[in-house]
Amino acid sequence: MRTQPVKTRTIQIEVLFFGMLKDLIGKESDALTLNEGATVNSVIKHYQQQTPRLTGLVPSLAVSVNQEYAGSTTTLHDGDEVALLPPVSGGLRATQSSAPGEEAEPRVAIVREGIDTNAVLERVKRPEDGAVVVFEGIVRDNTLGRRTLYLDYEAYEEMALKQMDALAERALAEFKIRDAAIVHRLGRLEIGETSVLIVVASAHRAAAFDASRWLIDTLKRTVPIWKKEHFEDGIVWADGEPFPEEERATSGTHSERPASK
Repeated sequence: MRTQPVKTRTIQIEVLFFGMLKDLIGKESDALTLNEGATVNSVIKHYQQQTPRLTGLVPSLAVSVNQEYAGSTTTLHDGDEVALLPPVSGGLRATQSSAPGEEAEPRVAIVREGIDTNAVLERVKRPEDGAVVVFEGIVRDNTLGRRTLYLDYEAYEEMALKQMDALAERALAEFKIRDAAIVHRLGRLEIGETSVLIVVASAHRAAAFDASRWLIDTLKRTVPIWKKEHFEDGIVWADGEPFPEEERATSGTHSERPASK
C-alpha cells in the first residue's frame, strides 16, 4: 500500500515595515506564508535572503508580534501581525487627575495637528502640586551642520500608544510624582514646531525633573516612532538610538510584559 505524503501545514502572517526598513524592503507591509512552527527568526531570514542589505541592520532591530516586543525564538501563529522595527528616533489611557464628575482626559496621545502645550499644562497641574516640569522637543534648523528644511514623523501607532502609556504608568510607580502626560506629533513638522511634549506634576521639583528626563530618554529608545529629515541636500531617516538589549530581535525570548500596564 502506497503511503500518502504528509502535507506540510502553513500559516499566513502580516509583516509590517517602518522607517528606513520601509525604504529598504520597498513596501510598507507584506503577506507572508510560512511553515507551521515558524519563528520570528524565520521571518528575519526570509527578508535577509530577499534583501541582503538587511543583514547589517539585524543586530539593531526589534520585532513585535501583535504589538508586543518579541525575541527571535518566538513561535508564530496564523494571523499574527509581525512588525520589523528599526531603532527609534524619537485606546488612550485616562489621567488620574480628573476630579469626581469630570470627564477623564487622555494621559498619552498621538496627534497630527500642532501640540497645545498650555492646554495640556492647565489640564495636568493641580493646587496641591509644588512643581510642574514641561519638556518640549523642538524641530531645529540644522543637524551636524546640514540645514534642515522640515521633518516627517511616522509611528507604529497602536504599539506606540501602548508603550507611551506603559512609560507613564511606570513613571508614576517609580518616581514621587502625581501625574504625567505625553503627547507626540506625527506627519510633517516645520522648523520651530513641537514634536513631543512631556508634562510632569509633583509635590517637589526634584521628582518632576527626574521623571521628565527619564520619560524622554526612555521614549527615544523604546517607543516605535521614526523621523525622516529633509535637508537642503538630501533626505535621510534619522539614526535612532539602539533598542535596549532585552527588546532586540536577537535577544532570544519573547517579552512577558503586557502590552499596556
